[in-house]
Amino acid sequence: MTTPDISVIIGAYNAMPYLSRTLASVVGQTIGHDRMEIITVNDGSTDSTGEELERFAADYPGLFQVVHQENSGGPSAPRNVGLDRAKGRYVFFLDADDYLGEETLERMLAAAETNRTDVVLGKMVGVNGRGAPASMFVRNQPRTDVFNSRVYWALNPLKLFRRDFVERHGLRFPTGYKVCEDQLFTALAYLRADGISVVADYECLFIVRRDDGQNITVTTHGAGQRIRALRMMTDLVEENVPPGPDRDVLMHRHLTIDMYHALLHLERETDRAVQEKHLGELREMLTGSYPDSLRTRVNAITRLRSELVLRGLLDELLVLERADKAHRAAGTFPEILVEDGRAYARLPFFRDPEAGIPDDCYDITRELQARHRLDSVSLEGTRLTLTGHAYLRRVPGLRTGAELLLRERDSKAEHRVPAQPRAVDGLGADEDGGAYSYTGAGFSVTADLSTVAGGERLPRGLWDVFVALDTDGVTREIRFGHQRLPEVDARPATHVVGRGDDTMAVALYFTKPYSNLTVDVGENKHLVSDKLRVDGVAWSKTDAATLEITGSWKLATLPLDALSVRLGNEEGGFTDFPVTRRGDKGFTAYVPLSGLAAGTWTASLLLAGAGGASWLVTVPARRGMAAGRWRRFGLPWYAVPTSGSERFALRVDRVRVGKALAGRLKR
Repeated sequence: MTTPDISVIIGAYNAMPYLSRTLASVVGQTIGHDRMEIITVNDGSTDSTGEELERFAADYPGLFQVVHQENSGGPSAPRNVGLDRAKGRYVFFLDADDYLGEETLERMLAAAETNRTDVVLGKMVGVNGRGAPASMFVRNQPRTDVFNSRVYWALNPLKLFRRDFVERHGLRFPTGYKVCEDQLFTALAYLRADGISVVADYECLFIVRRDDGQNITVTTHGAGQRIRALRMMTDLVEENVPPGPDRDVLMHRHLTIDMYHALLHLERETDRAVQEKHLGELREMLTGSYPDSLRTRVNAITRLRSELVLRGLLDELLVLERADKAHRAAGTFPEILVEDGRAYARLPFFRDPEAGIPDDCYDITRELQARHRLDSVSLEGTRLTLTGHAYLRRVPGLRTGAELLLRERDSKAEHRVPAQPRAVDGLGADEDGGAYSYTGAGFSVTADLSTVAGGERLPRGLWDVFVALDTDGVTREIRFGHQRLPEVDARPATHVVGRGDDTMAVALYFTKPYSNLTVDVGENKHLVSDKLRVDGVAWSKTDAATLEITGSWKLATLPLDALSVRLGNEEGGFTDFPVTRRGDKGFTAYVPLSGLAAGTWTASLLLAGAGGASWLVTVPARRGMAAGRWRRFGLPWYAVPTSGSERFALRVDRVRVGKALAGRLKR
């Protein structure tokens, strides 16, 4: 039997009717049945799950393996059974109530093979109100790791794993856990993988919130299981990653998500003694696993939770969790105090003298969400104009100011231009229940690139565009442009502009992959010459001594009177011929040769700017072009294209009558 590319492993317990769609999505994969096997494990179901698995196996002979076993109490054992039976080069774990996009396995396999990575994440989409990880799917990532991406925030195992990698490291799912059991497997795979790929440009996996509420993460109650799993994961991180920034990156995720879920269930406990026991376990864990470097990394509410846990303040912790739960249920947020350039969330016990909690536990300055949009961008002459809006969400904005900030990517030199306020009706009406209005957050700003650098022109470089925002003393620099109106043209636009005796090459473009606005001054990435093209060279049909050279340009701004065709000879002499516009982006140059001295003349397209700036584009050779002939003062002259060069060149000379006759007589 040929080794399949992928073994799809599905553990199922009372999964009907969701299982039918799950299985249909797998058998419908574009990768084809000959390249995969499907291993299903019925974990002691009491509904028709087993019968549905057997039905699909009968309908697709040779594609399915169906295993029936006693209920194991969790998803780990079925997955391990599937791993033990898998023969594919890769394994993919799928839950019995989720389903795949039809190209999922094909795309994820291609990512693994192309990038030679051991783990592949596919974009996840929540269905029926279920939340899905999103931050790691902003863009495709051909090859990354847990320290330079957000992949560690997706610790579910619903991914593609290279099977020999899994076996080489002896990776299996721990049993005895009802929740978070998959985190150990996935975290170890991440840490030991030779590269991780992310497929973000296709909706690969649809994770479903069941109408019957029987997702295992919903039905498993009690803080004990979650604290035990949290301890397991912090131990794993500490055993595998030395103290320092890398460890903090991973611990941040566990405190922010897993400790929150543990405390959520701790608040639901009805037995005070059980609550105190669990609080003691969390306190013990944090005491050895919460350095100052991690404290400054986590968000404010995690910092506040940790402070209360470390102090053993159970009642205060319960008050905080109830307040947070109420905000989440209502879709609201705590009020914000802005003071001395910092923003604080008015969570319970803020500046309560009896509690004595430090202000920095409430400091959300870093966490404030910026909302922004580019509405228009234009370059008229050397004047760059942008309009748009920018604001900090939930900050009242009694005093708001904005500046255009141009920062050179390598040197970090920067120049600022104050923006003018512009009212934008309705800003803020579609979020936070309309509780905040940001109608004054609009702006318009114009920067003259010929004077913006302290009266001088903007130097050569890649100048990234930011908006520097000041809202009630809270400042934020926002990389600008990736949020924009649909009518903003995202295609690169190269300009040749001038003011007085100075000419500049300026390109406006949106970066890849983040699609932010950058100004390229001086052709760092966008060459003017690439935007000029010669389309044809031919003899005039009305004047035998005239060449017609046609071409086109793709420049956004071009001083047409500065464009010409230049013929230069071997002695350094040259003659320029103006062009005539043809259509919207085309031109024709009429080049009379009758006045040229004898010699070899090479043709180029010349764009000459003020201040000595110029661009010369070679006119390519034209093979098989006939000679031209004319008379000057009654004497015959000719021009014949030369061979052996990639450039278009003409040998111009007077016909030597005696020499020509002698040549004919020899024939």
